[in-house]
Amino acid sequence: MNIQPMLDALGLQEDAARAMADDLHTQIGELRARLWEAETHLEHLTITRKTVTALADRVPAQTASPGLPEHPDYPRILAVFNEAAGPLRARDVCKALDHELLPKNIEGTRTKLKRLVKLDILAEVDTGSFTRKQ
Repeated sequence: MNIQPMLDALGLQEDAARAMADDLHTQIGELRARLWEAETHLEHLTITRKTVTALADRVPAQTASPGLPEHPDYPRILAVFNEAAGPLRARDVCKALDHELLPKNIEGTRTKLKRLVKLDILAEVDTGSFTRKQ
């Protein structure tokens, strides 16, 4: 019996198995590198979360009322009313905000004041006269 063809076939199978093992080792190396990157990224995110959480305790609570419309004038309007001794008109608020006393600015401010009345933050004590709700 000639054993050489069998040895040749085994040699081919060994070469194929060796090539497959080498390929798998390469894939494992690539997967280890990707796993290291993912774990490093996760570690950074965890550190960031801890830092932000620690800093959040130091940030003062926002003074704006919940549900306040998103416009820079609203917190400023509330600040004007916080310092006011009595009721204010739209013209007074407009002046305190350093807006030009033009009809369009006064009417825009009046609209904002009425919106704050609807949000139950201000009260309209007389027609066109507003005060901070107690």
